[in-house]
Amino acid sequence: MRYLGLDLGTRTLGISVSDTTKTIANTLKTIRFKENSYNDLIPELKDIIDEYDISKIILGFPKNMNNTVGDRCKITIDFKDMLIKNFNIEVVFQDERLTTVEAEKYLLEADLSRKKRKNKIDSVAANIILQAYLDREKGGKL
Repeated sequence: MRYLGLDLGTRTLGISVSDTTKTIANTLKTIRFKENSYNDLIPELKDIIDEYDISKIILGFPKNMNNTVGDRCKITIDFKDMLIKNFNIEVVFQDERLTTVEAEKYLLEADLSRKKRKNKIDSVAANIILQAYLDREKGGKL
């Protein structure tokens, strides 16, 4: 059993998956979809959930820097409800503030071209979201 990390955007979904010990997050892929067509993600997510024997989904929650909940949070809450309805798996929010900035920093340090960074940034952000959750869970701070 593994955990799935998700970073939801308007046209991309970054995906990461934990190892079986739920200690290390690994980037998996980025799914591109038509803007706000979140239902289109369900078939591919089902395949991933089945293939990796996913027991929990960690979904990035995009609060504003001042800790308020905006439109993106409302969309993310609706997406969480859709995931639960379709997969009957526990879905947990993980604060994702600054994860894209952190992901960009990692990719710049890796000296990747702008094009390669664009293709990888969402899965790296999902990886950061999932790893933060795994670290908190291992530390007993959930």
